[in-house]
Amino acid sequence: MAYTFTDENVREAIASGKPIVIDFWATWCGPCMRLAPVIDELAEQYADRVVIGKYNVDEQTELGSEYRIMSIPTLLFFKNGEMVRELRMTGGQSKANIEANIEKLIVL
Repeated sequence: MAYTFTDENVREAIASGKPIVIDFWATWCGPCMRLAPVIDELAEQYADRVVIGKYNVDEQTELGSEYRIMSIPTLLFFKNGEMVRELRMTGGQSKANIEANIEKLIVL
């Protein structure tokens, strides 16, 4: 199961330096809902190496504003406390594409 990121816990998680994947989503977003089971699968698959979680843009607002999330789903990738800009993904994605970015994140 994917981790639930909130405005209260997300900065501490990023600052930990661990590899992190954040899925920005909302319940009304069709592509987000189709991506949800993939995010959950990947969270279990990479549980020992990467923190993978969801950030509900309707319930939380700070991080979405800070990183200028204009469309969802958007996936942001972090390592060593910094966003890895070249890995950012927007829109519906295949599991294979997300896995490829997670693998790149791990080896950075």
